[in-house]
Amino acid sequence: MLRSLGLTVAPAFAALVFLLPAVAQAGDRALPMRFDLRAPGATETCDGKCTLWISAAGAITADSARDFLLFAKGRNLSGATIVLDSDGGSVIGALALGREIRKLALNTTVGRVVDLPAAANTEPRTAVLPRADCESMCAFVLLAGVQRTVPAEARVMVHQIWLGDRRDDPTATNYLAEDLVLVQRDIGRLARYTAEMGASVDLLDLALRIPPWEPMHALTRDELHSTRLATDDLAAPVSATVAASPAAAAVPRPVNRVTDGARASAISAQSWAVADRDGTTTLARHHPLTVEGEDIGSFDLVVACGEGNGNYDVSYVEHRRNGEHLALPDRLGAVTLRVGGTAAALKVASSDRRSTPDELVTYAAGQVAASAIGAFAAAGNHSLVIETESKGMVTVIRFGNTGALTNLPRLSASCGKGIGDRAELAPGKTGGLASAQ
Repeated sequence: MLRSLGLTVAPAFAALVFLLPAVAQAGDRALPMRFDLRAPGATETCDGKCTLWISAAGAITADSARDFLLFAKGRNLSGATIVLDSDGGSVIGALALGREIRKLALNTTVGRVVDLPAAANTEPRTAVLPRADCESMCAFVLLAGVQRTVPAEARVMVHQIWLGDRRDDPTATNYLAEDLVLVQRDIGRLARYTAEMGASVDLLDLALRIPPWEPMHALTRDELHSTRLATDDLAAPVSATVAASPAAAAVPRPVNRVTDGARASAISAQSWAVADRDGTTTLARHHPLTVEGEDIGSFDLVVACGEGNGNYDVSYVEHRRNGEHLALPDRLGAVTLRVGGTAAALKVASSDRRSTPDELVTYAAGQVAASAIGAFAAAGNHSLVIETESKGMVTVIRFGNTGALTNLPRLSASCGKGIGDRAELAPGKTGGLASAQ
């Protein structure tokens, strides 16, 4: 849900059917949404009842509804199906686009329209590939279809709306009253639109549970139908949650730089900062621990000097409690840190239940390459992901590098080592395009 991504108008033609050049590839999903009209091929191959497909691939902007109107002008789109492949985008833009789609009584689905090789002296043919994603505000555009189909291979993913200029590190920012008014206003617009399109408010409830630091929630087949987002009756299961699989990694040696005296409240959630731990200089950050928005505790991530110049010692200190719907596990089984293309398993040194207060306290530690930490702390918005696994539960938390650029040099100086590789990391896609406009 981004703020306006700029002005891009898809070409509009007056003819009924045009077989246009190949549609945008998956790498173009970040570009403003483009609309292209397709037909399966020669009409005799489908007894004169060919379905018209409208490829709608790319980010939804404030101009998408206007672009769609220009595209539709002069065309007979009766009975056509909009094929969506999008990371989402603007709240206002998505609602306006959805209303224009409903006015034309079009159908919607999730997929990618591709051109097929044509035999000699035959018309070009196209097909819809079902393996595609409809993320964030795209789900509400999907809702605009009179008939809505979600193939078993496709995913529809939702999360909270958020301010676009603060989505990279949401806990690092202070929010003004005007910010809250903006978000609340758009939630009201979404609720009204959802009811207008004939869907259940449970769809909005599902989305609003997922904070921006968690992976998006992929709707299950049951959820697609109970919310009335899909009107088809396919029964193939879809994964309920999007989470990266832990990568195999060598078990690192445990470190002892953080002791039982570590207290989460001593470290800020708003920024990476230099902290003194028992006379040791560290770089540390605090963060809430949630599962699909349910608050179950908090954790500290602490970076300290490692042996030699090639690594930093990283410690994870978690305090976990019972949630309203989630019970405490007996112990935490695994902790994995991911930054860029690097995955490091942190060895769980202890994971013990305490009675006062009733919580599970876990300590894990390991080594992470200095180059990975240096790249994370480089200029620009970069993310770090912490994954935990326990019996029946997985948490995936992403947070940004606010304060790391300033404070990593102080830690590096205390270690007597270079900062490491400061090359830019490719931004990870977690949480989708999550802004309120």
